Amino acid sequence: MANDYLDSIFEKYLHAKKIFKNKEVLRHSYTPRELPHRREQIEELAHILVPVLRGETPSNVFVYGKTGTGKTVTIKFVTEELRKISDKYDIPVEVIYINCEIVDTQYRVLANIVNYFKVESGVEVPLVGWPTDEVYSRLKGVIDARERFVIIVLDEIDKLIKKSGDDILYSLTRINTELRLAKVSIIGISNDLKFKEYLDARVLSSLSEEEVVFPPYDANQLRDILMQRAKDAFNEGVLDGGVVPLCAALAAREHGDARRALDLLRVAGEIAEREGASKVMERHVWKAQEKIEQDTMEEVIKTLPLHSKVLLYAIVLLDENGELPANTGDVYSVYKSLCDHIDLEPLTQRRVSDLINELDMLGIINAKVVSKGRYGRTKEIRLNVTPYKVKNIYRQDPQLQTVLTISMSNQRRLL
Repeated sequence: MANDYLDSIFEKYLHAKKIFKNKEVLRHSYTPRELPHRREQIEELAHILVPVLRGETPSNVFVYGKTGTGKTVTIKFVTEELRKISDKYDIPVEVIYINCEIVDTQYRVLANIVNYFKVESGVEVPLVGWPTDEVYSRLKGVIDARERFVIIVLDEIDKLIKKSGDDILYSLTRINTELRLAKVSIIGISNDLKFKEYLDARVLSSLSEEEVVFPPYDANQLRDILMQRAKDAFNEGVLDGGVVPLCAALAAREHGDARRALDLLRVAGEIAEREGASKVMERHVWKAQEKIEQDTMEEVIKTLPLHSKVLLYAIVLLDENGELPANTGDVYSVYKSLCDHIDLEPLTQRRVSDLINELDMLGIINAKVVSKGRYGRTKEIRLNVTPYKVKNIYRQDPQLQTVLTISMSNQRRLL
């Protein structure tokens, strides 16, 4: 009986109308053949990098704009075209792309660059263990083994600088003075313009020799981008006419984020396919919006620092006990006793007040200042996610499993 049931499920999905022709086209990692509404930035970058084809060292470039404005895909598109034309003219060009959200220390960045050349050089650096000076020395050696141009793309460069400081940039932006044969150029990509405040003035002047700004897309531009991708991503006739404009309009509200627009379209297609629908409709887009928001919130909560997680659990306990909205003092009292229970040194009330503001900015809680008349002003704190969702995430975190055993009743005994 069970086998018949499974057979029928697989048959149903096997013979359902296929929605996608090539889903990968809607991924952030995909580089399309054309980039609508980014001609100006493409030409700026081409103008900056063209000295390579004349045997000259190009300037270092700093590229910035909000998430989803096409920075990474445009850099990949332009550097790929540069490689093609450099092959045509027999000019050796290497492009090394590093995502600094993942490769987020000076040592690992240097090791990744050295290991890019490991087949040619026979040198491989372990991901930990060597002195940084030794790794830098090996890096110079492998790059300078012959005449060539090396373009190092540091995507999400702000994550690297905030975690590890700007020593790595100081080294890389001055490396050409130590090379005889090769020439190096740095392209830094950032979602956060303020990160330049973290840079030493000498590093800043070297990195920002050229700057390229990517403005947000508007709804019409997002619609053009989605229409172009949809042709290759979906089978003919499966998209209802309102789907692409709705995805574009929703993403335009999110600061013109093309990644968000692509995610909405892809997830809407996945939901339609799972339902066995013959077409992707607007209702699938609304469901996709809800799912993406839930998934994003989950990721935000998972990556919170430990004290913020404990603080959030204090608010969860107050919510479960019907004591929200609560003020900062009430929340701090519960947070402090939770810290005592799990043997964690509590932060000061002032610092916890800052963490409450951060949780508010992330949309996890709502912290609103309200007037109490002659009693002054106070901050009222409410929870924007369900206690069940928070607990579910914490169950997967070994550091927080002890916290989950505490309820408001034994919390009262702790206070």
